[in-house]
Amino acid sequence: MEQVELSNNTKLIIKENVLAITSPDELATVSSAFFNGGTKRVRHVLNVGVPKGYSDKVLHTNPLELITTSARKIGVTKNYLAMVTAANVHNFSLVTQKTNEYTVAVAATAGCSHGESSGEEINIKENIGTINIIVFIDGAPLQSCMIAALITATEAKSAALHDFDVRSRYSGDLATGSITDSITVASTDKGTPIILGGPASKFGKLVGYCTRHAVIEALLKQEPEWANRSVFDRLNERHLPVEKLAAEVSKIKGFEITTKGLSQVLKNNSFALASLLAAAKMDDDYKKNLLPTDFQSWNQIASCMGSIQGCGKPQNHDSIELPPFIKSTLIKILNDSL
Repeated sequence: MEQVELSNNTKLIIKENVLAITSPDELATVSSAFFNGGTKRVRHVLNVGVPKGYSDKVLHTNPLELITTSARKIGVTKNYLAMVTAANVHNFSLVTQKTNEYTVAVAATAGCSHGESSGEEINIKENIGTINIIVFIDGAPLQSCMIAALITATEAKSAALHDFDVRSRYSGDLATGSITDSITVASTDKGTPIILGGPASKFGKLVGYCTRHAVIEALLKQEPEWANRSVFDRLNERHLPVEKLAAEVSKIKGFEITTKGLSQVLKNNSFALASLLAAAKMDDDYKKNLLPTDFQSWNQIASCMGSIQGCGKPQNHDSIELPPFIKSTLIKILNDSL
């Protein structure tokens, strides 16, 4: 069993599929945990990993079986709360910051293969990818401060995903989390009362810093591919796979091209790839009506980019079902290449 000392009485332990913060004294908690969440006083905060091959049917019909069985592995049978994750808990990250008044330690496990953007339409087909965060405070935040810290940690989690340009599986928009994320804030409740927990407060800054860096590190351990994606990957995450790009641009006479052919054209032209990714970012702003106001006629710029040898819009231009800047940039790339 692996152990890390967090304070004089509290430890982070990890054994098999269980990561836990455990204390001989009760911890004050505010939590969205599946088991025993809410505002509680417990001695143990668990993050339980779903073992490989564990029955999905058993997990969803009787999740407490996994939780209680896992808790017993570390000798815990009562006075605890538990979150559940599909991530490997051994890929956790622990980030700690200290002041003379308190210590903040954040332990995170992270997988984001099922990113979502809160507020959009979500139709669940499978349940994978979870970001679970434990914010431990060796200090005495007021309950309102703990709730503020939970909000700050949530913002920091979303910021970490934006750092990687993680996209929603449903819309292709920037992801704010995954569908089953959970956060627990736990404190020893000892010391000088901490009043403020927002992101600009002294305490909140530490919570935000530790959470953002812990999520980044944990995500890279669990899914290192987020740091090594290609332009094709990032377009695909926006629901713009190369197959769709080829099919749409082929509506223009003389531009008929296969998926393989378009892939080859783009792979041979790094500037073209960079231009497409830049265009995708412009289309993000276009979709949200956030295009800069420096120029009034962005549609004319896009049209000029999408013209063929200065002759205006190509035939069937309006039937191409692609975002405007991607469409215009792709036409220019092919116009210069074919």
